[in-house]
Amino acid sequence: MANQASAKAQSAKKAALKGVHGKAVRKIRTSTHFNRPKTLALKSAPKYPRKSVAHAPRMDQYRVIRQPLNTETAMKKIEDHNTLTFLVDVKANKNQIKDAVKRLYDVEAASVNTLIRPDGYKKAFVRLTADVDALDVANKIGFI
Repeated sequence: MANQASAKAQSAKKAALKGVHGKAVRKIRTSTHFNRPKTLALKSAPKYPRKSVAHAPRMDQYRVIRQPLNTETAMKKIEDHNTLTFLVDVKANKNQIKDAVKRLYDVEAASVNTLIRPDGYKKAFVRLTADVDALDVANKIGFI
């Protein structure tokens, strides 16, 4: 009994001095590349909003359409092609221009063509649907 106790004490002493994790087997790697393990990525839970107030729409209809053009060629387009001509914001796209014309003048646009002039402004040719007369809309806007 005493011999067993001393053997147990000896093995405990040996484990304390040497450690019990001495026979770790190394993992055999089969690739030359090491890919970092994918660990748990938690979603952020902010304590306060980073913006105090949500920002007003950057491109409303008043920013999109700057002014109507009433040059001779623009007037000819109104009469012949049922098309209104506007100077618009350079960052505005065709859908935004179409929507702005609908909101401002209550008319439906059939198509929108754009170009950027040499002076840096964007020009938009807004063709109206057949049921609306561009001349009437131009009178309503007040540039004829």
